[in-house]
Amino acid sequence: MESGGILPPSETCAGSGSPDGRGGWRAARFLIAVGFLERIGFNGVQGNLVMYLSGPMGMSTAAAAAGANAWGGTVLVLTLVGALAADSRLGRYRAIVAAGVLHLLSLGMLTISSVMQPTHQHPVSCHDAAAACSPPPPPSPSLGRLVFFHAALYLLALAQGFHNPCSEAFGADQFTPPSDPGARASRSSYFNWYNFSSSCGYAISNTAMSYVEDNVSWTVGFAACLATTAVYLPVFLLGTAAYRAEQPIDGALLALLAKKSLSATRVWTARVFPRKDAICTERLLLAKEEEVEHGKGFVVKLLPIWVTSIVFAAVISQQVTLFTKQGSTMDRRVAVGGGVFVLPPAALQDVISATMLTVLPAYDRALVPLARRFTGHPAGITTLQRVGAGMATCCLHMVVAALVEAKRLRAASDAGLPADATVPMSVWWLVPQYALVGLSKVFGVIGLQEFFYDQVPDDLRSVGLAMSLSAQGVGSYASSALVSAIDWATTRRGGESWFSDDINRAHLDYFYWLLAALAALDVAVFVYIAKRYVYRNKDEQ
Repeated sequence: MESGGILPPSETCAGSGSPDGRGGWRAARFLIAVGFLERIGFNGVQGNLVMYLSGPMGMSTAAAAAGANAWGGTVLVLTLVGALAADSRLGRYRAIVAAGVLHLLSLGMLTISSVMQPTHQHPVSCHDAAAACSPPPPPSPSLGRLVFFHAALYLLALAQGFHNPCSEAFGADQFTPPSDPGARASRSSYFNWYNFSSSCGYAISNTAMSYVEDNVSWTVGFAACLATTAVYLPVFLLGTAAYRAEQPIDGALLALLAKKSLSATRVWTARVFPRKDAICTERLLLAKEEEVEHGKGFVVKLLPIWVTSIVFAAVISQQVTLFTKQGSTMDRRVAVGGGVFVLPPAALQDVISATMLTVLPAYDRALVPLARRFTGHPAGITTLQRVGAGMATCCLHMVVAALVEAKRLRAASDAGLPADATVPMSVWWLVPQYALVGLSKVFGVIGLQEFFYDQVPDDLRSVGLAMSLSAQGVGSYASSALVSAIDWATTRRGGESWFSDDINRAHLDYFYWLLAALAALDVAVFVYIAKRYVYRNKDEQ
């Protein structure tokens, strides 16, 4: 029997779980708390990783950005591994416990690896516009240190592979039955509040953790991440008696679904791209469409939405890489009382969290009820409409980022600064692009999570969330590959890289314009596909 007990769907009710008090918001609150704690520990590493790679690890800007994106992609792609393990054999409850143990092990190793590095002083004059901003280059890391560091980093990625799809899905499972409009409304609200809680965790890690890592030591910062994550597992276990757990499905069903998905490819192709002279075979395939709608070919049916999500993810991934490098070159001094506080570069990511913390309650408590009056939809608007709004906002945020970067480069050129000097331009100029990232996450990222969760068979909810997360992972890989390709193309004949180590001579603005164009094209393709999508529950249409 699964920990937390097994309750059949017929014994549940929408808002409060089962008649014996299991499930509902009482159980979901534990998962919301777990999401908050886990985000502090994990984002304490991810949010500042590009600075660690280009600092203590001695990588170039392009290599650090590509490496951080590649690791971020692995974090999200591994959610497919965790989800398949949970939905076929392990169960979501045990998968979350495994994630907690892996988090402790990986962050412990990461803390030890930071002790192995030689320390160097932060330059006192870093924020003087006339002085160099970078510390002296650190010595090259030894092979043993590199292996240990990457083993810790990718073990953390595996921990995320279990946590990301299973924790959020397990919380959503507490609202049943899936077909009940009341349960759907509560579940939609749960996704909003789960991400609200995660945004609180992001805010703390981007401020407190990044400050400690930048101004005290990386070892203390990683140890703080470890300490926070150590609370994760006990909090989750405290809620065991409240959870409504589900039986893992038979692993043979996954093989059956894969087999059916291959034949369903032809069904989807014939439906989306119909031919006037369709032969009898194609008509027979269309007649089998009902099989696809009932889940046997759900992967193929969701594939077009998944593919369009990749470009969206590639664009949005810049928040933890190049945006952070931008901020590190700008005037980050903030007057506090009678002194001056220097803002850590990664702290600007707090703007994303602040935007989500502001918008999510307003969206859930005001906009959704208002929209519901006009549409009659339990969530106000459909999930694909929500995703489309997020993608359009993402395109806008890239345009704003390109304009701000062009202004920053002009300021650096006009001041005639030496290499890596601080630009006489306030870091607050980056606030609009970060705020738009937060807005695009409220609509796009959360919308994708809810969409993929709802559109898969009931027994594969973790796989559904993993599909959403894996699209973000592939997007990070795509961003990494694009950065590497552009860096090679712009330097192969001796030219200056768009991602030059001296970022004041780079051309991130060109890269941002390229991403804005790709995002605009992505929106157009998404709208075309979304208009033709048939929801699993016809009431969602």
